Amino acid sequence: MTDRLAGKVALITGGASGLGANAAALMVQEGAKVVVADVAADRGKAVADKLGSSGHFVKLDVTSEDNWKAAIQETVDKFGALHVLLNSAGIGLSKTVEDIELEEWRKVHAIDLDGVFLGCKHGVKEIKKHTARLGGSVINISSISGIIAGANMAAYNSAKAGVRLLSKSVALHCAKSGYNIRCNSVHPTFIDTPILDKYRDRFGQEQMQQKLGRQVPIGRLGRPEEVGWALVFLASDESSFMTGSEVIIDGGISAM
Repeated sequence: MTDRLAGKVALITGGASGLGANAAALMVQEGAKVVVADVAADRGKAVADKLGSSGHFVKLDVTSEDNWKAAIQETVDKFGALHVLLNSAGIGLSKTVEDIELEEWRKVHAIDLDGVFLGCKHGVKEIKKHTARLGGSVINISSISGIIAGANMAAYNSAKAGVRLLSKSVALHCAKSGYNIRCNSVHPTFIDTPILDKYRDRFGQEQMQQKLGRQVPIGRLGRPEEVGWALVFLASDESSFMTGSEVIIDGGISAM
């Protein structure tokens, strides 16, 4: 523990698994208090319990504005402030523009984009109250698919690209308003988390790693902590001059 996040309070959506759960553990390790937010109550509570007195769970459906207001209020009630918001909740869908149904399109956008919008809207309102001593940071998990398109990723490409530009708009708004709040997006490629379970179930763990790893110049899937430490950096004062940027963690895919 190096206290990189000492005194900071973070709210992490999608915190019950994957990148969110990993980020929660690393942020607590670095001195933060963390609220784990997710619709999966049992798994979310289990993650929060492992964090000890520095962790707390709140149930959050990111598509519900009322849920967002309640989750942020509970965060402040529990730990006294909010400095860091990590929007990590998301779902994937592999369908072409011809194959996808309108209901599926709307669901992906509701969770992956609307949920981030609601988090930014209500998160900024609260974070700006607590940044006199500690700067605030909004971190939005997008995807390499928010920068590079795929033929069968119509809704996911659209939603994740929206997160990228929304993050820049939020960054400019906060800067022009004089808030001590930064906003950046993060763009991972294939990371070995539960979001890849559909491939894991179809091919098995070893074959999945080989198939997806072949698409990455570095030759393998990413590990959660390889994204997690970038999230710690963005949450910390080490990134105090960084806003409206995207952090690409893709094993070289975007260099091709």
